[in-house]
Amino acid sequence: KVVMDNHPGSINAEQVFGAGKMDHRILNSALGLKQEFPDKQVVLVSKDICLRLKAKSLDLFAEDYETGKVKNLNELYTGQATMAKVPEELFLELKATGSISTEGLDMSGSASNKFILLKHGRKTIIAYYDAARQQLDVVKSQPVFHIAPRNFEQSFAIHALLNPEVKLITIQGKAGTGKTLLAIAAALEQRKLYRQIYITRPVVPLSNKDLGFLPGDIKSKMDPYMAPIWDNLRFIKEQHGDMKSQARIDEFVNTEKIVIAPLAYIRGRTLSKIFFIVDEAQNLTPHEIKTIISRAGEGTKIIFTGDIYQIDTPYLDAESNGLSYLIEHAKDHPLYAHITLEKGERSELANLANDLL
Repeated sequence: KVVMDNHPGSINAEQVFGAGKMDHRILNSALGLKQEFPDKQVVLVSKDICLRLKAKSLDLFAEDYETGKVKNLNELYTGQATMAKVPEELFLELKATGSISTEGLDMSGSASNKFILLKHGRKTIIAYYDAARQQLDVVKSQPVFHIAPRNFEQSFAIHALLNPEVKLITIQGKAGTGKTLLAIAAALEQRKLYRQIYITRPVVPLSNKDLGFLPGDIKSKMDPYMAPIWDNLRFIKEQHGDMKSQARIDEFVNTEKIVIAPLAYIRGRTLSKIFFIVDEAQNLTPHEIKTIISRAGEGTKIIFTGDIYQIDTPYLDAESNGLSYLIEHAKDHPLYAHITLEKGERSELANLANDLL
């Protein structure tokens, strides 16, 4: 049965925490049930950690809503694996030809589009596992739109971003690893293959103040949230020495070849032949992730970037956010690739913040 506005017993949550909030009425309902059925355990289930803490302070048993959560983050799919003690003949063949058949190699448990570090002695080759063709292909270090990879993980990301057979990509990593920068640079590199480059991120208001509290029109309200995307575009422009190339990027924005807009603007649309980048995807719910992917039409590629340990919304965590959910559930699909970026490349100071704070 559904119980609301139950008369509180000896403890009244609205007297303890204040009246006028639905949360406190919910607490009173649970307290009333606990008093009505003393021989039964009353459990308050909520995604709101603040509500759960209040419940526990009133001696109410409270727990998180566990459905849809990633069970073990330590075992979350990383998109890569290491293959040690590769036979010398296979190692030399891969180095010489650029690709080898996986026949004779133990690829059990390897998802399609996975990246493999093959080791023979002290030597290492980084390769891409193509499950459809049952072969390993060498991953080369190649720049995209004047942005060169600085480590093998970034080479993995660029390889996936340029692969026309991979339609859905997630890039997970801490701040400064190059997630968004590589995605935007790869989009610009392939601009002729797509009708539009659409870059967006969820709007998570700071200090619980909605957009309506901010001054100005909708563009003025959105600009602070989209500033990191503009910063990445500015950095890409700076890598081009001549003014003509820099002006070309501005032209892409002015002609809406590049669109930077809030997620709400895609509602009801079919995204056909679009390179679609969603930044800060860890602040989305699994349902929102599903809704975005369901917007994809023919010829569209979708990239989600984010850091599952940097959640800005109180109702999500590293286990329940949409990015973690997608990584866990899409890992075996042939259209999907995932890359985990571990090494920060922004600056030594940024790495200090990630490592120590």
